Amino acid sequence: MQMTRLDKLLEFYKNEPNDEFLKYALATEYLRLNETDKSLVYYEDLVNNHPRYVGTYYHLGKLYEALNRLDDALKTYEAGMLIAKELRDNHALSELKTVYMQAKGMDDDDDY
Repeated sequence: MQMTRLDKLLEFYKNEPNDEFLKYALATEYLRLNETDKSLVYYEDLVNNHPRYVGTYYHLGKLYEALNRLDDALKTYEAGMLIAKELRDNHALSELKTVYMQAKGMDDDDDY
């Protein structure tokens, strides 16, 4: 029997349960499979236990938006912007600022 990408990721995860990249990959794979509840578990684990893994904030915020949890999305974007500033990750900061303003119903010319 051929292993799926998810099976492979889960096998790796068994051996490295604290690996940030594997958690992120699992969250993304579950989201791709429309298993949002499982995706949410991994994304939330990342922001709670690996807060400096800055790429998570964008995707978790977008998932919250898709689940009609706008307040959670906005808080996630805000937390991500703070981390991105701390890490001096201007690319992530720019992306988070853009989705934050879109979620708030603002255009790019409005101030954060």
